[in-house]
Amino acid sequence: MAPTQTPTLLWGGRFTEAIDDLMFQFNESLSFDRVLYKADIHGSITYAKALHKLKILSDEELGEIVNGLQQVEKEWAEGKFVIDVKSDEDIHTANERRLGEIIGKAAGKLHTGRSRNEQVGVDMRLWAGEQLEQLAAILKDVLATTAAQAKEYLPILMPGYTHLQRAQPVRFSHWLLSHATFLIGDLNRLKGVQERTSACPLGVGALAGNPFGIDREFMAKDLGFASVHPNSLACVADRDFVVDILQWASLLMAHLSRLSEDLILFSTAEFGFVQVADAYSTGSSLMPQKKNPDSLELIRGKAGRVMGQASGFLASLKSLPTSYNKDLQESVEPMIDCIKTVSTCLRIMQGVLATLKVYPEKMKAALTDDMLATDVADYLVRKGVPFRQTHHIAGAIVRRGEEAGVAISKLPLEDFKQISPLFEADVADVFDFEKSVERRNTYGGTSSSSVLAQIEAIQKLVQQQ
Repeated sequence: MAPTQTPTLLWGGRFTEAIDDLMFQFNESLSFDRVLYKADIHGSITYAKALHKLKILSDEELGEIVNGLQQVEKEWAEGKFVIDVKSDEDIHTANERRLGEIIGKAAGKLHTGRSRNEQVGVDMRLWAGEQLEQLAAILKDVLATTAAQAKEYLPILMPGYTHLQRAQPVRFSHWLLSHATFLIGDLNRLKGVQERTSACPLGVGALAGNPFGIDREFMAKDLGFASVHPNSLACVADRDFVVDILQWASLLMAHLSRLSEDLILFSTAEFGFVQVADAYSTGSSLMPQKKNPDSLELIRGKAGRVMGQASGFLASLKSLPTSYNKDLQESVEPMIDCIKTVSTCLRIMQGVLATLKVYPEKMKAALTDDMLATDVADYLVRKGVPFRQTHHIAGAIVRRGEEAGVAISKLPLEDFKQISPLFEADVADVFDFEKSVERRNTYGGTSSSSVLAQIEAIQKLVQQQ
């Protein structure tokens, strides 16, 4: 390939020598920013309307530009757009070059007062805004699936864990909703990210502003932005919204990773609580008996990918001087890849949850009497004994059972009375897992009424527009 003739490029007027081929490839971004084609075209159509309001474009020229850009958009959508490998550095130059081929001289007026510095900000924010809206919808779908499964599996009890040790009995539904609670937080935080992303950069020029009195409020409204970016110098270098997206996604992926980890553990033979459907599993090339939860392991692994994108871009951003620098091109790829990764992971997780096979008998078998030691302590609290004292008494009961080699529910009443005379025959009622769970009936607890209230709250949330 011959060196690219710099004068043929949009910025090549002051250059006399060709750009090095490797430098052209190093500099180009069309290989990944082509996904922004629709946003770029819509931004250009709006800008053309604003130029028309200033009488810079005639009625006829506006019509030519709009029709031409719509044809360019159609070519991209149908996969018919032909890229010029010698001049198309990015989606902006590709679209403008093609527009000139379609309509001729009028295309040259479109860039009046406009810079690619503002253009890329418009494209990224428009594209991201649409994608974030879709992510919000997918996240609601995951929450709806979780709520539906929680309602179906309401009767099932399982061990609740702290430090990966059996702690107290809970409903399986309550465990499901514990993860849904984190996702609700992600959905709420997403609203703030969407708001900050929806600030219109159009009309700020390369860094100093537009010299023709362009109507920025009109353009923001026409493109559906919620606000107008307030400072031209900051605007062209503003990628805080990308950081917002990457950091929001990092926390979301941490939550999906933790849910994945639980499901991976619970699907092992050692637990046997759940089984991931074949549709979301793979096998071993060597061991025929294996069924691996690769869907969940990939989600867990991709969490690191997204977190790396967030920290990596912050490292690129931290020492940049004021205004636009080409380093900012490094914001586009991680943003696009991150949003794609999160979207896929959410859809996969929804599928895993919707098709998950649950084994209630395995969960029930994992419940042991020592998990009711706190209930033993609570029994004495109701008789007026301070909890710190009942805690030690209940611990002594557990130790007595261990020494005798029996479950504490099987200890004779005399053993209880030797440790505290306040124990009566009705202590046997404590050893009922269902009653233990139902006693936790305060807001946010694991009783059936509390769990149903959580389910109802999620259902209302996902139905909101």
